[in-house]
Amino acid sequence: MDGLNVLPLAVTMMIGPQIMSAIIFVTAPRAVRVSLGFLLGVAVAATAGTAITFGLASAFDLGDPDDGGSAGKIIQYVLVGLLAASALKNWIRRETVQPPKWLGTLMSADAKRALKVGLLVILLMPSDIVVMLTVGTNLAQADANFAEALPFIGATVLIAALPLLSLLLFHRRATAAMPHVRDWMNTHSWLINIVVCVVFIVLILA
Repeated sequence: MDGLNVLPLAVTMMIGPQIMSAIIFVTAPRAVRVSLGFLLGVAVAATAGTAITFGLASAFDLGDPDDGGSAGKIIQYVLVGLLAASALKNWIRRETVQPPKWLGTLMSADAKRALKVGLLVILLMPSDIVVMLTVGTNLAQADANFAEALPFIGATVLIAALPLLSLLLFHRRATAAMPHVRDWMNTHSWLINIVVCVVFIVLILA
């Protein structure tokens, strides 16, 4: 993907409420069915979101990717500024930042609702929108085709599937460990948000 590191980008897509949703679903009743619905939502949303941003970016002349003053580079610098502001906000509010309240309602979700959650946690999360904008801009600026985004989309879905794969492969241990992981992420959501912002800033500037 012309310099973009697929795996860190995919990790950035899923860190936060996204992976917390996946963990909650594997601790819920009918975990496999519900988790598969969630994964389908993530796959559709990541594909559609990346395709839309790629299409929008392709409609404009973003300039040479090696030119630091090109439109594409300026867009990326603006995204870096937004991410830095978000990280600073999370640090300042670290004592009061709480995970979204809707996460607490997912234990009773069925496969249909899990599908909807998978769509929304990708398409409506600011961090994921920034990631997909960066991927689309990078591909368009390099005159690449959309097929080159497929490894990024596949890696995103794979990371979303890790809690379910852990449940299927290590059922007893995963069942015992997942609630502890979920609770830790709930109490450290501010730190997770900062890590996401910092990692993504590094990826954009690298």
